[in-house]
Amino acid sequence: MKFYDCSTAPSPRLVRIFIAEKGLTDSIETVEVNLGEQEQLGEAFRTINPFCTVPVLETNDGQRFFATQGCWRYLEEIHPDPALLGQAAPEKAAVADWVWRAEQEGFLAVGEGLRNAAKRLANRALTGPHDHAQIPELAERGRRRVGHFFELLDTTLADRAYLAGDAYSAADIMAFVTVEFAGWLKLTLPEEATNAQRWFDDVKARPASAF
Repeated sequence: MKFYDCSTAPSPRLVRIFIAEKGLTDSIETVEVNLGEQEQLGEAFRTINPFCTVPVLETNDGQRFFATQGCWRYLEEIHPDPALLGQAAPEKAAVADWVWRAEQEGFLAVGEGLRNAAKRLANRALTGPHDHAQIPELAERGRRRVGHFFELLDTTLADRAYLAGDAYSAADIMAFVTVEFAGWLKLTLPEEATNAQRWFDDVKARPASAF
């Protein structure tokens, strides 16, 4: 397999951690894509991914998956242990619910705050092949949404070890990367968010989280 990555970007890190948790880091070839130089918008990379984004996971037979959850699902199916998308039906549903929630209310909120404010992303308020103008009001909204997400994390983790229950899962990967991504906006977990901070410290200590 081949994994198109960018070591400094949060989106491919979601898959990189998943790969590391599966113990597959040494068996998947990594191709670095320079987002800073906008390599993802060049013709060469467009032939690999017309959506002009990373991550991309390419199978041994040449099929490609362009979304985080597509990459996750393929890896989970061919390497089911350890299970990161849940085992029994209720657990799978809980993980899916929290992956969606963490992405929508956390990860995308950080992206909204960053991409609508950063000077280097002028006219690139959304990822992909098309240019979109920044909207300052969305940057402000994104920052507020991140604060709400931190509150949600702390409340949810008051009675459980991990986001989707008692087992570490892809939901924790999404939320953990989101919290670190929020640092790009100089936003961190509030001091009073002790449940979220306990969870964050636990997840950060996992070897795969260093990837």
